[in-house]
Amino acid sequence: EVRQDIFIAASPEIAFEAVLEELGPGSEMPDGKPFPMKIEPWVGGRWYRDLGETGGHKYGHLWGHVQVIKAPTLLELAGPMPMSFPALNHVQYRLKAESGGTRVWLIHRAMGLLPSEIREGMPEGWAHGMKRIKKIAEKKASARNGGPR
Repeated sequence: EVRQDIFIAASPEIAFEAVLEELGPGSEMPDGKPFPMKIEPWVGGRWYRDLGETGGHKYGHLWGHVQVIKAPTLLELAGPMPMSFPALNHVQYRLKAESGGTRVWLIHRAMGLLPSEIREGMPEGWAHGMKRIKKIAEKKASARNGGPR
């Protein structure tokens, strides 16, 4: 189980937009390489990596489905994530307004045949995603408040 939280200097609405952007088209690897995903923000919506189309065939990886969405306070996803072995994952983002911004909590639970290198890398991977959410949200908040873009 991975549990993390981060304070973001933005409203819950903007922070929630940033969660969806990081899980979708704004996702990138720690080295800055784009890692565009798609998320359909409704119950049952897919969260997946779209690898394009060749010869009329679509390619990609299904990471999960939206289990719960209550913008701007809750998003839950469940599925195999990027794993090509027997595993089930549940990811929950909870957002709550705090003085001057929003607290975002992440809980990731995984079970199944998880190789140790996958398990050990999860906290670092989620920390990167949380930092990206903060960066995206604070940039959006600044732009909407007339600050630097």
